[in-house]
Amino acid sequence: MEIIKDPKQIQDLTMQLRCSDKVVSFVPTMGYFHEGHLSLMRWARENSDIVFVSLFVNPTQFGPKEDFNRYPKDFERDKNLAEEVGVDYLFAPEKNDMYTDDHCTWVNSPKLSQYLCGKSRPGHFQGVCTIVLKLFNLINPHIAVFGEKDYQQLVIIKKMVEDLNIPVKIVGRPIVREPDGLAMSSRNAYLTEKERKEASQIYKGLQKAQKWVKKGLIDSESIISKLTECYMENIPSGEIDYIEIVDPDKLKPVQKIKDRAILAVAIYLGKARLIDNIMLEVKK
Repeated sequence: MEIIKDPKQIQDLTMQLRCSDKVVSFVPTMGYFHEGHLSLMRWARENSDIVFVSLFVNPTQFGPKEDFNRYPKDFERDKNLAEEVGVDYLFAPEKNDMYTDDHCTWVNSPKLSQYLCGKSRPGHFQGVCTIVLKLFNLINPHIAVFGEKDYQQLVIIKKMVEDLNIPVKIVGRPIVREPDGLAMSSRNAYLTEKERKEASQIYKGLQKAQKWVKKGLIDSESIISKLTECYMENIPSGEIDYIEIVDPDKLKPVQKIKDRAILAVAIYLGKARLIDNIMLEVKK
């Protein structure tokens, strides 16, 4: 595996590869790899000829009171894990390589960003869209692989690619979970032992909601109310940011589930903000 830090060097390399008969895949990350990240890399390895992974903690997607300065990092560990799963190139630029002091151009998706995490984290998806487009321009992949845990991000990136005619196929891959159901996240490292036990209740609550829907409950307000009570009882240390039931493509909240919908949640637990989601489908 080759490590590249210079954006000009990686762009020169990838422009040549893009014109070859090799299929190039790309997995963008902020590092501190867990099995969720590695599953994306393995899929890329199995479905392409050359695999690029970026490791860059993007400052522009963090709010002023968020955890940019303490976001977990371990470059040596990440490098070794990426190499073990067969990554060909690890792109690890510095902040000044990606954003000049006078950077003033941004990419935004305001319609899709007004819901869920975008509502709670103003400016977050502007930072996400901008850095992802910059990475696409540098790496020129045929395929880019994202996890479905960040469901809103996946929908927004797909729409950005469609709207801006970016020649890359976006692939979403299933959430990877701990044995007790907690969605894997780099921020899980923030949790104390007590908080970690409570965190497992996030997915258990989503599973309960899925059962309610299968039994015929399709009113979003009722489902959200029942799930709120469930979380208040079983995650006493937590604070609910949002519980929303939304259209899978437009992300707009729905009053009743007619066919299928995404139930998405965000919960503050200690120093961590944890997100998760599940598909709700009406039994026919």
